Amino acid sequence: MGNELELNKEIKKEIDNVINRFGEVRDNASKNLFTLRKQIQALKSKIAQSFNKALSHYQNLNYLDEIRESVVENKRVLAIKGMYRRKVKGGIMGSSKTGSIVFIEPEATLKFSRELQNLIFEESEEIKKILSQLTDFLRPQFCLIKSYQNYLILLDTIFARARYSESINGLLPIFSDHQELELKNAYHPLLYRKHQMEKKETFPQDINLNSNNNIVVISGPNAGGKSITLKTVGLLQLMLQTGILIPVHEKSRVCWFNSILTDIGDNQSIENQLSTYSYRLKNMKEFLKKCDEKTLFLIDEFGTGSDPELGGALAEVILEDFYERKSFGIITTHYTNLKLLADELPNMVNANMQFDDKTLEPVFKLTLGEAGSSFTFEVAQRNGIPFNLINRAKKKIESGKVRFDATIAKMQKERNKMAKAVKSLRKKEYKFENESERLEKLNEKLKSKLVSYQELFDHNQRMIVLGNKLNDFAERFFQNNKKRALISDLLSLVEAENAKRKRKTSAQAKKEREVKKEVAKELEEKIVSIRKERKIKKEAAPKPKSLVNLKVGDKVRLIDGKSVGSIDNIEKRKAIVNYGIFTTQVNLDQLELAK
Repeated sequence: MGNELELNKEIKKEIDNVINRFGEVRDNASKNLFTLRKQIQALKSKIAQSFNKALSHYQNLNYLDEIRESVVENKRVLAIKGMYRRKVKGGIMGSSKTGSIVFIEPEATLKFSRELQNLIFEESEEIKKILSQLTDFLRPQFCLIKSYQNYLILLDTIFARARYSESINGLLPIFSDHQELELKNAYHPLLYRKHQMEKKETFPQDINLNSNNNIVVISGPNAGGKSITLKTVGLLQLMLQTGILIPVHEKSRVCWFNSILTDIGDNQSIENQLSTYSYRLKNMKEFLKKCDEKTLFLIDEFGTGSDPELGGALAEVILEDFYERKSFGIITTHYTNLKLLADELPNMVNANMQFDDKTLEPVFKLTLGEAGSSFTFEVAQRNGIPFNLINRAKKKIESGKVRFDATIAKMQKERNKMAKAVKSLRKKEYKFENESERLEKLNEKLKSKLVSYQELFDHNQRMIVLGNKLNDFAERFFQNNKKRALISDLLSLVEAENAKRKRKTSAQAKKEREVKKEVAKELEEKIVSIRKERKIKKEAAPKPKSLVNLKVGDKVRLIDGKSVGSIDNIEKRKAIVNYGIFTTQVNLDQLELAK
């Protein structure tokens, strides 16, 4: 719509020239207005000066009351004590209720006040003239200005709907091509907002209407939430069809209804001489005129207001008529015949508001597929009605009705038990699934670590083999002192290792290096931890004394080692051992004499 509007800058320019952002006529809207307002301002300044002068004068004479001054007819006046009223020149503007104070406008300001009134009148006439000229300019643009106004109204309503939708966490459900209404976790918007501010819990409902289930008959005890469920459906559908997002689950499915008909609450009218039942019959007459497959009807306490048997029979045939027209609807009722009808017809379903059979308190949860008991006698018993009266009441009604209601109540209790059992089993199943998943992940992790440890072990074994070979080369060199043979053996060993490594691809080598690095890091942390423990134990244990006194020149080797070297120097329990091609520093308690 905004793209279709014609932008006329002259309209804005003319209005801005006359009206400021506060909605007042500008001083410079015309030369005459500018002059008049300047004169008014100057005159107001003179009035203030002359009044202050008179105030000071009469204050010194002690003619003024404690309040000194007041305002009468938008004019500042002196609050003169009654006994001095004749001694003050000016116009009397009034007096207090007791007559002890007389309000007088000083003579000095009277002249200026008359001039001010004349100027204010001239200002008013000039403003009328300016606005009349502006109106003459805007009159040919009336249609365009009206379209601007309509556009602003539209924007304002869109913004209001968006803000309200946000406040109730509203969203846009899936719009179905077929006639169906599947509301999941649907909240009553007003109740949800109220409870949200009060930090209370709101109970959502699940409602399902479709071509195979187009009418729902809700039954159950009073104060169980039947009417709230009915209003929730109606409000949410109206909100959606007026462009307001609704508080439901995102997987909810909705459709468009051409008519939404409601009969909720007591509409007794004394003025129109209508009883509740008469009013409801008039409503049913309108419903019968309008109901079709594109209609959603919502009726609370269907059939009430008349004799239960006769009213129930009439309600039954009207409901059958709605059913034959394939209208969609939800009704609430206590009538047994309507519950039986919903059980007999294939596309009509019973529903009930859950009730805690132990506490007899409502659970505010709708359950489809099962009629609800009114729990009349149970609630009466809980509220202290004597047993003998309850038993007498049971005898006064047909035994079949009592058995039917008792059967429904028993079924509800059994269903509640089953629901609790299913909920408990689902919790356990969920817990077992989580535990199974955790153990499976742990097993995979352990397998991965085992493979990594094995690879690291194999690598370390190869390093040990290489180390042993190098040790053998060193032994032979110490014995024969042949460098060429040593270099030849080393080169052969390096070439053999290089050939093995070339067989692997670069990707494999990179992956192995990363795995080794990760495992080595983990092992290093464990080794550091073990070393710390050993160090603590070693420091705590008594240090063994060296059994052999070693001296410079002795042939020695590391305990359990093979390479033999000679001691070049001893200092602070440490020896410099010469192995021919290299020297190293070793603790004396780690050496033994070579045999």
